[in-house]
Amino acid sequence: MPDMGRESFSPTSMAADASSPSSSTSPSLRCAANSDSHFFVWREFLWGALAGGFGEGMMHPIDTVKTRIQSQAILNGSQHQKNVLQMVRTVWTADGVRGFYRGVTPGVTGSLATGATYFGFIESTKNWIEESNPSLGGHWAHFLAGGIGDTLGSFIYVPCEVMKQRMQVQGTSASWSSIMSNAHKTKTSEVQMYGYYTGMFQAGRSIWKEQGPKGLYAGYWSTLARDVPFAGLMVMFYEALKDLADYGMKRWMPNRDHHTNGTLGGLLLGGVAGGLSAYVTTPLDVIKTRLQVQGPDLRYNGWFDAIRRTWIIEGPKGMFRGSVPRVIWYVPASALTFMAVEFLREKFNRGLENGEEEITSISIDKKGSLPEVA
Repeated sequence: MPDMGRESFSPTSMAADASSPSSSTSPSLRCAANSDSHFFVWREFLWGALAGGFGEGMMHPIDTVKTRIQSQAILNGSQHQKNVLQMVRTVWTADGVRGFYRGVTPGVTGSLATGATYFGFIESTKNWIEESNPSLGGHWAHFLAGGIGDTLGSFIYVPCEVMKQRMQVQGTSASWSSIMSNAHKTKTSEVQMYGYYTGMFQAGRSIWKEQGPKGLYAGYWSTLARDVPFAGLMVMFYEALKDLADYGMKRWMPNRDHHTNGTLGGLLLGGVAGGLSAYVTTPLDVIKTRLQVQGPDLRYNGWFDAIRRTWIIEGPKGMFRGSVPRVIWYVPASALTFMAVEFLREKFNRGLENGEEEITSISIDKKGSLPEVA
């Protein structure tokens, strides 16, 4: 990510100011620089939150289709599973438009938290990682910063993800009642499924009452196992693609000054980075989803049991089930998220920087005029 907030006060510009007649004001300039650096970091947390919530809200219907496809083996058995188009028709027929937006509130809430920590932590720490550990410089620094930032957001994101996915698979009250009725007719198991959720807060209270913290954090470690590599790979791919695009433009158009740190670059490169990362980590997403949803037909005794039974029953195809809607979701979602972040940086960071430069200039002029008056 471009460190735009620190460009106005580079070491070179400060050295030039020190040689000018107003060099006595350099402490004020350094103070402004430190202030800018501080607020730049917190602006990244805000931009990340807004971008994350925007991307999730726009793409939630596709995420609903993906979740339902991945949870079919749990709720309905592994036979006669629907593909993407069949699932879209099923959701539309049973629930209408509302069916695609089940769980959107906890989904956006979790994305606000993760987006804030993800982008904020990346911009706050990637330079520090490169300087303190030169061997981890470049794209490895991006990978580590993205993974750690996503981990910090997981404390809010995972409970929201559990509520979101349970609400997504339920559809309407009538649809959920039909699923539970069929399950009771064919099963003699003592396993009790959860009740129907009418909203985010009711879902949270119900899960806490029935299962405690363990229910809200179901599949926590599988979520980290999916999201940490995904978050690290996505920002690493994004930065690598930006470097590749810059290299290509410099080679083919050497006489023109081009850079990809912009809204259009975020849209295009963010989409590609998100799609690649999403496909590679699909098996981890399948296991996470099934651990969080569970059902009367299949129950898992942990992460490794879910992997083993999914592989035995469904093979490689089962491990990559839902990869198409997952990639379809992440390409535009990542594109919109990175586009929003780059737009907010361009729109507001530069405006704030210009204001700070004007204040610093006024301070320098005033101090420089004192000897003349005397």
